[in-house]
Amino acid sequence: MHDLLDDYAHSSALRETSPRLKLLLGLGAMLLCVAAATPIAPLFIAITMSLITVRLAKIPGRLYSTLLLIPFSFSILSAAVVAFMHGGGDQLFAINVFGIGLGIREDGANLALLLIARTFGGMCSLFFIALTTPMLEIFSICKSLGLPDFLVELSMLMYRYIFVFLDQAAMIHSAQVMRLGDSGARSSLHSFAMLSSVLFLRSWEQGERLVLAMDSRCYDGKLEMMEQYGSATRGQTLAVAGYLCMAGAIAVLSREISLL
Repeated sequence: MHDLLDDYAHSSALRETSPRLKLLLGLGAMLLCVAAATPIAPLFIAITMSLITVRLAKIPGRLYSTLLLIPFSFSILSAAVVAFMHGGGDQLFAINVFGIGLGIREDGANLALLLIARTFGGMCSLFFIALTTPMLEIFSICKSLGLPDFLVELSMLMYRYIFVFLDQAAMIHSAQVMRLGDSGARSSLHSFAMLSSVLFLRSWEQGERLVLAMDSRCYDGKLEMMEQYGSATRGQTLAVAGYLCMAGAIAVLSREISLL
């Protein structure tokens, strides 16, 4: 609970950079990853965005590697299913499982590589935004762009209380472990049920306290938000535009290239 992504965003070396520019860079890179027809452009984006996050933003490499294990796990499993179940062309690999023949063909392997590359490119771009831009600034930008106030404010409250209840869940779980609440499967199941019920009751009570506190402060249905970020410099804007143009050019020029 002491190493939240927002904590690294507040202490990153790109903290003072315009959040609008960082959002443009991250979202633009994600769109290019989705639109790319081959893995080359997404892999380029994944590598460069990782270098920007670790080298320029000064995010610890061990933390970043740990975060990348999350998309790595599900992308490998999804890519394996796609490789075996899809595509034509020359057969690259074959295996017999319980009398059932499974094989990987050229089109399926290319599609699996594209899936992995898109996943890593998109997640590296998303981690760049999460590790360099605090959520409060993102909410402020969303509000300034004309998103409905109720949607932005509800998202803010939900985001805030996610960590409140995670902290309470961690404390309850620690108390249960100290009392040998996880000594067996039956005890663990009972402890989990107790933890869930207590969290539900506390979330209900916290909601009532929140309504009472907001009413006592003359809440009129609108939360005021202050934009505390500065504007991007000309050099930063040109650098982001150049990077996106380069990534787009790579995606266009490599659309007919096959890695297999």
